[in-house]
Amino acid sequence: MTAIQEAAPQSGSSSSLYAWYVVIVLMLAQTCSFIDRMIMGLLVGPIRESFNITDTQYSLLAGLAFAAFYAIMGLPLARIADSKSRRGLIAIGISFWSVMTAMCGLANSFWTLFLARVGVGVGEASLSPAAYSLITDYFPKKSLARALSVYTIGITIGSGLAYLIGGKVVAFALEIGEIVLPIVGSTEGWQLTFFLVGLPGIAIALLMLTVKEPPRKGRLVLEEDTGATTPAAGVPLREVAAFFLARRGAFASHILGLTIYVMVVFSLNIWGPEYLMRTFGMERADAGVSFGILMIVTGTAGLLTGGALADRWFNKGILDGYSRVIVLSMGGMLPFALALAIAPTAAIGLACLGIATFFAAFQGGIAGGVIQLMTPNQMRGQAVALYFLVANLLGMGLGPTAIAALTDYVFKDDAALNKSLALGAAILVPLGAIVLISGIGRVREAIAQAQAWD
Repeated sequence: MTAIQEAAPQSGSSSSLYAWYVVIVLMLAQTCSFIDRMIMGLLVGPIRESFNITDTQYSLLAGLAFAAFYAIMGLPLARIADSKSRRGLIAIGISFWSVMTAMCGLANSFWTLFLARVGVGVGEASLSPAAYSLITDYFPKKSLARALSVYTIGITIGSGLAYLIGGKVVAFALEIGEIVLPIVGSTEGWQLTFFLVGLPGIAIALLMLTVKEPPRKGRLVLEEDTGATTPAAGVPLREVAAFFLARRGAFASHILGLTIYVMVVFSLNIWGPEYLMRTFGMERADAGVSFGILMIVTGTAGLLTGGALADRWFNKGILDGYSRVIVLSMGGMLPFALALAIAPTAAIGLACLGIATFFAAFQGGIAGGVIQLMTPNQMRGQAVALYFLVANLLGMGLGPTAIAALTDYVFKDDAALNKSLALGAAILVPLGAIVLISGIGRVREAIAQAQAWD
């Protein structure tokens, strides 16, 4: 019979200068991934026109094509991250998704673009489970939230750069008309955008090879029938399942509550530029630049604020401090998301988007941090992958589509996107908060049990 026991803690790297270097490299990888992921938010009009598709069909390209395979591939790749080289896995993943992003620029139909987006999702599934595991081994718990939040800054910077770069490229392409590239041939502006944002990721993959694998902390050991106790390089799936089932209340409430919430967060990210164009008549390039700057400034500020607050509460002995910050994120974001429906000018609309993004970003780094705090080392990648499976499959896969469906089938007017965003937030944010709050006590108990592993 095999049993799982806590291993004696191993000494790992502290939050030294090199540890922060690792976080910066991982942040660059995250930035690269979100540029490739979020560029779709600026290309709604050109791609819809090229393929003659609706908002709902476009949302499948921007959301489900990516999110479904990102989620499905997350668990098997996380199994590798929990027992093999996390550095190597991330480097290969960056190379793959960068090439697939460039391949999006070769798409000549809805389905070829759909398949290329699937490839982007498969590649990006390698990053976060391995990155969260690496960072948790490099940093003590007293500064873990800040380290994870700095890593997650890649989301806001990447999303912002996607809109900034995309806006400039699309504006340039519209000015010069058809573009003819060597080998590729005649290319539309939106296709050129994918080439420009995809291929530079190869340089990040090479930089990832400078990262060292840290010793794994908080490991479990397997005790075999012989009585010998040995380090477990990879915990069997049945033991992983047993661990999660024993703490299902904590994991289920946290993951489901966050998933419902991020349906709104992803929707704001995907539809933000289009909201500015449809509601206030902004030009595509101007909307991209404005929303890009907004994402970088307010999103980054929100991530750092949320991480610092979570560390402060946790270090005061408030074991559910991370979860409390997430609830604060929900409460702060909701009124400004609702205000999108009635904002009378572009300036006020941008202000509402900015403040909503600031509060929404609180949860970015610490949502996965809660999972890390509840989980032993050899399951951390799989635990984060489970969270991302649900959050991305439902949050990113269905969130933007739900907003598109409200626009297409409830309001039946492209110009009503502002109302769709507000209505979606009014329903989903309170529901997510109720589910999350219902399990905070169980999360607190699970974190308390995990303290013995470190």
